[in-house]
Amino acid sequence: MSIVSARLLLAVGLLTQPALAETPIISFANVDARNGRDINEVCAGCHGEFGAGGKEGEYPRLAGQPAPFIAKQLLLFRDRSRENLAMVEYVDHRQMPDPDIADVSAYLATIELKTKLPPVDETAPGYNAYQRLQEAKRLMQIPLAEGDGQKGRRLYKKECGSCHGREGWGDADKVTPMLAGQYTSYLWRQVDRFIEGQRIHDEESPQDELLKAFSKEEIRDIFAYLSTADD
Repeated sequence: MSIVSARLLLAVGLLTQPALAETPIISFANVDARNGRDINEVCAGCHGEFGAGGKEGEYPRLAGQPAPFIAKQLLLFRDRSRENLAMVEYVDHRQMPDPDIADVSAYLATIELKTKLPPVDETAPGYNAYQRLQEAKRLMQIPLAEGDGQKGRRLYKKECGSCHGREGWGDADKVTPMLAGQYTSYLWRQVDRFIEGQRIHDEESPQDELLKAFSKEEIRDIFAYLSTADD
């Protein structure tokens, strides 16, 4: 098995098939990474060539998100169950059938974004400026958010880690998103929507009010921690 194939399997959770079977969303049985890359050229207009998002969180990071989670959101956008005017033009049953959703979701899940570039000697023989530029395009560092990161870490481990992953990188089996490495402004926006009932936080418990139980200060501290989790 190639490294790329292994990454695809890990990204979509096919190495733990039983958990995915409990939450059927879309089939990743015949993922076409090349088609996924081609489809991503449309997504890149807002989310960037390598899925890093942009405009300080107006467009969220997609790179590295669990593939089942990306697919689930695309299905919600396509079925107009999740409102987003910017997505209406690009996501409908004709332009985004299930196989295309699987392909682009799996492709985005495998993209790795670095938080810093390794040092290089630009005067050394064989230095490749173009390669360095390409590496820089895959660079993303979330600014440190306000709050008490230590308190936030304890709260995250206690209340959030079981679903969103021990270090905040999401869980393909549970179809939960990564929070680490995501724009803090975007996370705030989604929390507000969950609290206001515009989005459902836990589909197995639609009346769940966990986020309402947190104070703004506690959420701020959690986000302060998450802003350092990708360091």
